[in-house]
Amino acid sequence: MDARKEGLPRNPHCAAQPHLGRCLSPFFLTCTIYFLLWIPEDPPSWVGALVKCLPVLCLVGFLRACSGGAYSSLLQVALLFSAFGDVSLIWPQAFLYGVAAFTKAQLLYVWAFGLRPLQLGLLLPIALASLPFYCLLLLHLTPNMVLPLTAYTLALATMLWRGLARGGSACWGALLFTISDTVLACNIFIQPLPHARLVVMATYYTAQFLISLSSFESPRLKTN
Repeated sequence: MDARKEGLPRNPHCAAQPHLGRCLSPFFLTCTIYFLLWIPEDPPSWVGALVKCLPVLCLVGFLRACSGGAYSSLLQVALLFSAFGDVSLIWPQAFLYGVAAFTKAQLLYVWAFGLRPLQLGLLLPIALASLPFYCLLLLHLTPNMVLPLTAYTLALATMLWRGLARGGSACWGALLFTISDTVLACNIFIQPLPHARLVVMATYYTAQFLISLSSFESPRLKTN
């Protein structure tokens, strides 16, 4: 097996748990700073945007330092698009730019996770879970939001399918990412939820962390 192709660590020393812990310390530190500062998103500010996207940028640095190969590279680019989306979503006038950035991030995750094993059986439960919420969401969208959010929903559902099929930390990361975005959409478009921002950001950071860790795992060997 080609370790670089599969996204495994570049060398065994980098795979050592203490070393990975040190590489991840900036991520945990910036997450802690975000939740401790809890900078209000209204009014938007560049300081708040920087604090919000720093944990994701730290994951880019973590993968760049400790993991090589095409899989890791795709995750890094997806994380960069996610960071841009984090910043854009703070400003209401840039919301659609954020949606576009996250759509690209989800498609990059799909590309990274691949189509093996295919696991077509996962599509039915994903459709049964997502279609009712999507139909409810449509009732609350303005016309200019329908197309971009439909595209994003399809990208997110596909990412969830491929993440579940891949297994490991990618599976849990994809699931938490979907939960985070579902709560976010409900809070913005349908009905304000108590502690929504806390739930959204906690699940979002955890999702990105778990997906990043999948760079150190081999995908499932099943073919169906």
